Amino acid sequence: MSEIGNRIFKAIADPTRREIFHLLVIGSALSISQISNSFDISRQGVTKHIKVLEEANMVEFKTQGREKFIFAKPEALKEVKDWLAFYDKFWDDKLDSLGRYLDETT
Repeated sequence: MSEIGNRIFKAIADPTRREIFHLLVIGSALSISQISNSFDISRQGVTKHIKVLEEANMVEFKTQGREKFIFAKPEALKEVKDWLAFYDKFWDDKLDSLGRYLDETT
């Protein structure tokens, strides 16, 4: 797993960050104020969560006028998807093997 992959797992380990990311995915682009209004934590707390998402390359900022907007970068989750695909195949193979074994012994 790459360093950025480790950062992605750190970012998605927290339920608040997952929810912020989800809001950004469905909301296209939001300001920190708009995101803060959706949570019972301070704006500073939301900013810290967004910083972790940024370090994981899961969000990007764009300035429009005096306002900063945050966009989700869902393609960052591809590394997680690829990592999980290995284990998905692993367990499919193990269950197929168990199924064949049970078919042979009954």
